[in-house]
Formats: sequence, C-alpha cells, structure tokens
Amino acid sequence: MANVTELIFTGLFQDAEVQKVCFVLFLPVYLATVLGNGLIVVTVSVSKNLHSPMYFFLSSLSLVEIFYSSTIVPKFITDLLAKVKTISLKGCLAQIFFSHFLGVVEVILLVVMAYDRYVAICKPLHYMNIMSRQVCHLLVAGSWLGGLIHSTIQILITVPLPFCGPNVIDHYFCDLQPLFKLACTDTFMEGVIVMANSGLISIISLLILVSSYATILINLRNHSAEGRRKALSTCASHITVVILFFGPGAFIYMRPSSTFTVDKLVAVFYTVITPMLNPIVYTLRNGEMKNAIMKFWNQKEN
Repeated sequence: MANVTELIFTGLFQDAEVQKVCFVLFLPVYLATVLGNGLIVVTVSVSKNLHSPMYFFLSSLSLVEIFYSSTIVPKFITDLLAKVKTISLKGCLAQIFFSHFLGVVEVILLVVMAYDRYVAICKPLHYMNIMSRQVCHLLVAGSWLGGLIHSTIQILITVPLPFCGPNVIDHYFCDLQPLFKLACTDTFMEGVIVMANSGLISIISLLILVSSYATILINLRNHSAEGRRKALSTCASHITVVILFFGPGAFIYMRPSSTFTVDKLVAVFYTVITPMLNPIVYTLRNGEMKNAIMKFWNQKEN
C-alpha cells in the first residue's frame, strides 16, 4: 500500500457559486484582521501613553492573531476559487502544528491578561512591582513556550501514523480529528491523548479566567463608582474576547465529532471571524487606545 503524500479538502461548501460569494466575503475579513491587529501592534509600540503591561499584552495578542489567522485563512480563501483543493501531507502537518501552537499561545495570553487585570484592580499599590517589565516579558515568553510544548506533543503523536488512503479530509483546513479518520490504523488512543492535551489546557485556563474575574468583581465592591466603571469597562473587553475564543472551541471539542456543516461553520467563526473581532472589541471600548490610534494617524498625515 502506497503512502499518501497529498490530501484533498472537501471545503466549506460544494457549490461553486456559493464558494465565490464566500471568497468575496472572507478576503476583506482577512485583510481587516491583518490591518486591524497590525495597527494595534504599531500603535502600542510607537505611543508613549501605551507602555503599560496591559497594552504590551494586547499588542502580543494582536501579533498572535495575525499569525494564527495566516496559518489557515490565506489557503482557505485561495481554495474557494480552486476546483480541487489539495495540500501535501507535510503541509497539512505544518498547518496543524502552527494552528495548535498559536491557539495555545493565545489561550495562555488571555490568562496572563486576566492576571494583569486582577493585579491592577485588587493590588493597585503593588502593581508596578508585581508586573515589572521583566515579569511581563517572562509571561509572554512562557505563553510561547507553552504553545510550543503543546503543539510538539500533538504533532509527535500524529507523524508516526500510517496514511495509505483514502486521502479526502472532510474540512477546509487540517485538524487532528479529521486527519485521524484517514489513518490506516486504529487512532482511538491517539485521539484520547490529543483531546486530553487540548482539553486540559482549556479547562485549566478557563478555571483561572473565571476565578480571576470572580475575584475582580468581588473586589470592585470596595471601589468608587468611577473606579468601578473604568475597571468594568476594561474587564468587559477581556471577557468578550474570552467568550469569542472559548465559545466556538468548546462547541467543536466538547461534543462527538461529526461531518455536519455546522462544525465547519463554527470553525469559520474561530479561524476567520474572531481574529478580526478582537482588535475591534479592544479599541472600541478603550478611550486611551482610540486616542493613541487617532494621534498616530494624525502624525502620519502631518
């Protein structure tokens, strides 16, 4: 039996006209993702007013969003115009590696950002000591290291699997469960290990996030009305992004896998739409960020 070297995606929809409509819709979304997140990265790096830890983490998150979106969306968009959507097995494994790597970096960064808000609101007098520049850099480096360890485990489990046909993946990008279905061996144990790996990270992160925000909300009762309003406004942005990130992922991974188009549509939300929404959520609810962006544009025009 020959080993498979090329895989074929079934894609999001079969209808050629619908795919063209999707191309017209999703190309601007991807460009907006790159430009919106890129604008946050540049604004935070050039603005003197945005050199606090909160904006350093936001800039790191935006950078991850650009990379994460770019591992899946450009290929997906170009495939919408292709009759046969192919990817090499090595390309497929690379896509899995980077999407899991960057996905977990994002999860850990969201936890770090929640911790940052907890320290700022619950321990304001010690904030600058606890969240020193060195600590901030270590937390971001830890996020990347955590993502690297996670995706290395996932890929080491997947690489030895034999693929001898069929070679059609019922999806529009490479992910572990659809790929496992193509292996010429029983992948039950591999499936359990990769689900445990992803599930454990998600559950621990979610517990930390929920407990952080619960502690913040309890602590806010001792603040003035103005302090409460400002803190809640910042936390609301974080909580919105957390829901946007974890909601679709939980829908996909916390139920039996199926070939429903619903699964693919939910995947579109977290691979294409959510990375674009994050910069909008953070900038619209943040006066300092909006002012810094306006200032940045005014300087460019002058």
